[in-house]
Amino acid sequence: MWTDFPLLIGRISLEPPCRPSLFGCFVKIALAQLNPTVGAIRSNAALAMAAVERASREGAKLVVTPELLISGYPPKDLLLRESFVDACDRVVEDLASGLPNDIALLVGHPTHRGVPDGRIANAASLLHSGQIQQTARKSLLPNYDVFDEQRYFRSDDAVSPIVYDNLRLGVHICEDAWWGEPNTFYHDPGSPRPDPVAELADAGVDLLINLSASPFELDKPGRRRNLAARHAIAHGLPLAFVNQVGGNDDLVFDGQSFVLDNQGDLVTSLPAFEEALAVIDTESLPTTLADQPLAREPALFDALTLGLRDYMNKCGFTDCILGLSGGIDSAVAACIASRAVGPSHVHGLLMPSRFSSDHSVSDARELSEALGIEHQVVPIETVHAAYTQADVVGAELAANPAGLADQNLQARIRGAMVMIRSNHNGWLALATGNKSELAIGYCTLYGDMAGGFAVLCDVFKNDVYALAHHINATWPGQSPIPVGTLNKPPSAELAPGQVDQDTLPEYPVLDAILKGLIEEERSIQSLSNEFPDETVTWVANRLDRNEFKRRQMPPGIKLSARAFGSGRRMPMAARFETQ
Repeated sequence: MWTDFPLLIGRISLEPPCRPSLFGCFVKIALAQLNPTVGAIRSNAALAMAAVERASREGAKLVVTPELLISGYPPKDLLLRESFVDACDRVVEDLASGLPNDIALLVGHPTHRGVPDGRIANAASLLHSGQIQQTARKSLLPNYDVFDEQRYFRSDDAVSPIVYDNLRLGVHICEDAWWGEPNTFYHDPGSPRPDPVAELADAGVDLLINLSASPFELDKPGRRRNLAARHAIAHGLPLAFVNQVGGNDDLVFDGQSFVLDNQGDLVTSLPAFEEALAVIDTESLPTTLADQPLAREPALFDALTLGLRDYMNKCGFTDCILGLSGGIDSAVAACIASRAVGPSHVHGLLMPSRFSSDHSVSDARELSEALGIEHQVVPIETVHAAYTQADVVGAELAANPAGLADQNLQARIRGAMVMIRSNHNGWLALATGNKSELAIGYCTLYGDMAGGFAVLCDVFKNDVYALAHHINATWPGQSPIPVGTLNKPPSAELAPGQVDQDTLPEYPVLDAILKGLIEEERSIQSLSNEFPDETVTWVANRLDRNEFKRRQMPPGIKLSARAFGSGRRMPMAARFETQ
């Protein structure tokens, strides 16, 4: 409920550039950092109305919400469904008619209204006095990484200020602020598209307002601040950035909305990964705030927690289940799940085989007891033995125990045991593989890849260890991850004496090569200047050959600039030939 969300009070000066003729322009503005559910248009409108009611009690006269709040972001092909956008338009009209007369709402939504040829616009409308007073439409439509807005929307050809209470607002939407920024679709200074923020500034505005649904990436909060500061300094204007928060499918939105003064200094900052409301008094300048970005591991942990919690809540799951091997990946995944939905809603399955070490069960049990999660030990030996009879699998497999096919069989037995409990109880099954394993195919289809959500699919192995140490250092009470789990060599324990490094490069080397190949799109030749050529070639070949596996993995949480999933579109039946 809104009464549980933090209220932040800030003050920002609009003079200069508030013109002498507009001394009546000082108003309190509320930034509403909200968590919508895609498609739940009535519930999302209720979030906006609750924010209005809260802001009104604090004396605010204008409330600003994130991009596409009414539909939720990203609505994807819901926008193509007959009547969906019309329903969003009707909800906006209802919102306008239900607002108190002494407050206005600037709300993000898709619309048919005023868009030629029956197209759709990504819009922000000012609602006041029972009416939709003005609408701004997004000019720059991103079409890179996870963004596919040119599939749905028509861009606006011109921008103009929105006027409220004699205050001229430079309203623009997310990507409109990223014109000229490297590594975006509109990075080319020679682009025929004009800079929407510069156009608004030239038109004479008192405050720049950016409505965003900007997904989290590890370095993105700092990039946003720098980008906004560049606009504020260039145009001598204060800037308010209002971002969505919450998880929707594979994206997690961190919020971290803010206000900068006309010198680009931070004067108001909303928290990361939670809903919040900040009321800004435009009459006087507050003390400049020190920017205190989250460190890497706390940011990862918060993003993973929120992403899993919202995926479960918005899909209707109350509980989850996962296999606990005594290893580092399942331990970190269990901690994330316990923090996301509470330990009473997390169920662990310990499934030792003949190749499991004694400490794998004891470490998994110690973890479960420290977290307070329900757990069950179900040895797989009986099922495995039944499978490996010659009349079941054939004489060749039966004669080759602990071979690759037999190792995968064990993983698939475990996957089936998790899935049958998921089906029977209606629990979400969690896959626990990390990005390093998924990249090179060190995982089993229908085995450890089985499940409904891949918690760690965008977390390299070294970051899994870093997360584990962060969890143990910050967990209330007893550190949950056993020392044995942290210290033992990683192993799938599917063959006698097996450890990961028998097959793979050392994880620090593997992760560095993978980061270069995936996130930086570097060539084998370039990386071979830093690592052994044969190692780089082996990793690159495994990366390309295992695209078919990643197409079949469950959805997970995007944390990096290049995550496996909707933003990385690689062919499966292909080979890269060089001269």
